[in-house]
Amino acid sequence: MAYFKEIVTKAVIGKGKRATTAVHEIVPAHTPNTVLGCWIINHSFEGGSSNRDVFINGNYDVNVWYSYDNDTKTDVCSGNFNYMDKMNVPVSNKTQLTNDSEVIVNSLSDPNVIDVKIVGNKIVFTIRKEMGIEIVGDTKIRVNVEDDFDDYTEISEDQINEDILNQIDAAVDENYLSEPIEENMENKNATTSDSSEQ
Repeated sequence: MAYFKEIVTKAVIGKGKRATTAVHEIVPAHTPNTVLGCWIINHSFEGGSSNRDVFINGNYDVNVWYSYDNDTKTDVCSGNFNYMDKMNVPVSNKTQLTNDSEVIVNSLSDPNVIDVKIVGNKIVFTIRKEMGIEIVGDTKIRVNVEDDFDDYTEISEDQINEDILNQIDAAVDENYLSEPIEENMENKNATTSDSSEQ
């Protein structure tokens, strides 16, 4: 007879990814003429949830290399920028997001600058990134249980006795007793001879 049991376990109940863009600006120490380079470092992030909403909090540093004074001099300016992305992650049926759910975040595409321009005395740039998110929570699975299932192999008494005898025969050393006795007798005779000579 078979029936089902429900088991509560931890599993991935939701998974998704999202690409986002953000526009930032930096005011350098000098009025820029040309942007020579722009790169992003120190990207850090973490996921969280609140009131059934999933979000990613993160930040990164942006460094901009630019020329000024009619392109005769160069300098580097930098800034730190924070972001919070809300993620609408669909969860599996019969599960729900709670405050105990674990949010795992991965950077699928590191932040990179896709556009940069000079507006007056500012450097304005657009950053694109793609983040993946997984939600780990409690879920139920149904397991098929069979009461009369028996996967044991029947072992007969004859087979037990034969196996034991084979193990004993393999372990017995026929010279085990004879060699130590002969050596003991030789040692005893040598001791007796030494005593008689004295």
